[in-house]
Amino acid sequence: MMVAFRRASVLLVLFLEAFLPPPQCAQDPAMVHYIYQRFHVLEQGLEKCTQATRAYIQDFREFSKNISVMLGRCQTYTNEYKNAVNNLALRVERAQREIDYLEYLREADVCLESEDKTLAEKLLQEAEEEKKIQTLLNASCDNMLMGIKSLKIVKKTMDTDGSWMKDATSNSPKVYFLIGSRNNTVWEFANMQAFMEDSTKTVPRKLILTLSWQGTGQVIYKGFLFFHNQGTSNEIIKYNLQKRTVEDRMLLPGGAGRALVYQHSPSTYIDLAVDEHGLWAIHSGPGIHGHLVLTKIEPSTLGVEHSWDTPCRSQDAEASFLLCGVLYVVYSSGGQGPHRITCVYDPRRTIREEDLPNLFFPRRPRSHSMIHYNPRDKQLYAWNEGNQIIYKLQTKRKLPVE
Repeated sequence: MMVAFRRASVLLVLFLEAFLPPPQCAQDPAMVHYIYQRFHVLEQGLEKCTQATRAYIQDFREFSKNISVMLGRCQTYTNEYKNAVNNLALRVERAQREIDYLEYLREADVCLESEDKTLAEKLLQEAEEEKKIQTLLNASCDNMLMGIKSLKIVKKTMDTDGSWMKDATSNSPKVYFLIGSRNNTVWEFANMQAFMEDSTKTVPRKLILTLSWQGTGQVIYKGFLFFHNQGTSNEIIKYNLQKRTVEDRMLLPGGAGRALVYQHSPSTYIDLAVDEHGLWAIHSGPGIHGHLVLTKIEPSTLGVEHSWDTPCRSQDAEASFLLCGVLYVVYSSGGQGPHRITCVYDPRRTIREEDLPNLFFPRRPRSHSMIHYNPRDKQLYAWNEGNQIIYKLQTKRKLPVE
């Protein structure tokens, strides 16, 4: 750079000598000397700048070298750290697999113990349940239905729906007549003969209840009338006929009263029944035409003693009754004959399916409004198209289950 500057200075001097006039006074040498001095100062400044630039370049080279060395070291450290981290990750993964395996073994042992415990508890619960059922249904009744022998039309009325009955436990000859599926008037006849005769000859006793019933599932048990309270979905009323007051009431659980209990009985949502074992309730389970639910009720306290989900469906059903703790469901196609029992449910499992005969009712044109069994006279009381009917039954002793 300095060589180039000197060359430029010489050329400048030659240029000035060529164009400047020849020196004629003493000022010309002074001017040239001044110019040389200024150029000399410029040369010194440029020399310092060059030296400083060289120093900066050297420092930058040293810095770059140091940076390169440090970056190399960082790369080495990075690789070392990366390898260490990878090794640590592998060790953690291996340890996690071992922990998972140990946890699996522990859970497997716990599951086996839990399954054994659950199975044992289930078996114990089933045994206790079976014992409870045997104790609950321990009445000396071992008969099963073999056929419907005959029918007797006791009375004819113009009412298509209703129920009639005797007290299932009393020796009283009184007959109770309940007309319609929604009413609060009970007619009490002195005996069957009075019931069969024209009401103008023998005037029945008129009992007006403080509440109305719903459907045709009423029963009289130990002097009390049990019925589904109208306007409620699942309330059962225990009514004292002598005092004409409500003795007690209960709410039947299990979704009772939400659907018709029988497809061909369009007003009955809860059907009550009586047999040798006591008081029962039948209602439909959840869903359209669901399965029937059988509930044993303690009549004194109106407490639920036990409930069973039966395989019998409400679809095409028209009525049901219980005999010796066994549920018999009557079905018909389209609400017309033939009327037959095609579903039998025994909570004690003492009846085998192969022991059951074909159970048909005598031909009737329409479905039954109600069919109730009376354990005292061993007959069925039924209502069919305004006709009050008695069906005589044929039974036999149950065969012992092996």
